[in-house]
Amino acid sequence: MLRLTLLEVILRSLPEEFLVIFAVYVFSKTVINVKEYIISSIIYLIAVYVIRLLPIQYGVHTILNIIIIILITDNINKISIIKSIKASIMTVILLFVCEGINVFIVQYVFKVDVNHVFSQPLSKILYATPSLVIFALIVFTYYVYLVKKNKLSEVMNGEDI
Repeated sequence: MLRLTLLEVILRSLPEEFLVIFAVYVFSKTVINVKEYIISSIIYLIAVYVIRLLPIQYGVHTILNIIIIILITDNINKISIIKSIKASIMTVILLFVCEGINVFIVQYVFKVDVNHVFSQPLSKILYATPSLVIFALIVFTYYVYLVKKNKLSEVMNGEDI
């Protein structure tokens, strides 16, 4: 079980889940529908919280999260299933890479015991924030690039219009 405290939900999960859904929009090159974006992000936040309460092995929750992202972005955001799958996997991989870089820096550059840091909710939030910032910078940079190159497309019922 990977329980989250209320502090972790508000300060870490909330921004992360909004960023994840935003990243799926960006990687699928889809124009953001703000109402659908907010609804899907909140649903995803709730789903992540519930999944983390399940008595499952670490790692299985990631697969379930990817499935949930795909279902949400396909059904609520109307992003085609193929684009949803590709963008969801790209998003999760990028998030893992950013978290891996962060853990490496915390453990080997700052010489901090990662097990101790990640056992305390507040320190976990503080030490994990750089990975979220790196993730956000990469996604927002790519989004700005797509906007400038006019490469975002609108969708209706899973089809580009």
